[in-house]
Amino acid sequence: MVRIIILVIAIGAGSLAGWLALSMKPGVAVTPAQTPAPQVAMVDVLVAASDLGQGNLLAENAVRWQSWPTNAVSPGFITRTSQPEAVKSMTGAMVRSQFVTGEPIREDKLSRGSNLLASILAPGKRAVAIRISVESTAGGFILPNDRVDVIQTIARPGQGDNENLSRTFLNNIRVLAVDQKVEETKGQAVAVGKTATLELSPSQAESITAAQASGTLSLSLRSASDNEEKPLVSTPSSASIRFLRAGQSEVVKF
Repeated sequence: MVRIIILVIAIGAGSLAGWLALSMKPGVAVTPAQTPAPQVAMVDVLVAASDLGQGNLLAENAVRWQSWPTNAVSPGFITRTSQPEAVKSMTGAMVRSQFVTGEPIREDKLSRGSNLLASILAPGKRAVAIRISVESTAGGFILPNDRVDVIQTIARPGQGDNENLSRTFLNNIRVLAVDQKVEETKGQAVAVGKTATLELSPSQAESITAAQASGTLSLSLRSASDNEEKPLVSTPSSASIRFLRAGQSEVVKF
């Protein structure tokens, strides 16, 4: 009888242990099947292999092919499918506007067969150099591509000393170069020399040449937020003088 009781207890203990083991077994994690991401179509685009400054001539090692998403290719980009020999054909082209490393090469930022200043001039514009000094260029902080107003100062004879008169006769004019420098040097002011080259229309070029011959010119730096203002040439208001000749009065307007 005792053996039977012991056997029943042993069977019960084994059953309890098995039940506990099954109840404590961690559940099996079910990993959902991952849907593969759709592949993006790529195309080789010609990009700058390093930073290219304004006026640099392209060499074969200055550009390289880089994979680019097809749906992100702009019409101005140069692709290997459209121009497979672009690396060689671009050799010798001049950089009109600087590129940063990895930036796609575009024809509208390059120039062929002309010097740098002629290539960055807008159609119909002229480059005219004027004499400058530190005092006449905002303390030397006027840089290429800044916008300025041109002020003329003339000396008019007066009682005792000469009387200086100033007027702004050109406004919102683009500075092309400052003493042969056509780009900023790491964002710093360039060393002021003796000339500043301005981008002008033919009529503005005539006006500034006459103004420089009859007086001194100064450049007034404009705010970058005012660059959308249309450049103008101010015209002096009409004046008249009365002449007395042999008792006759005559009014002349000019």
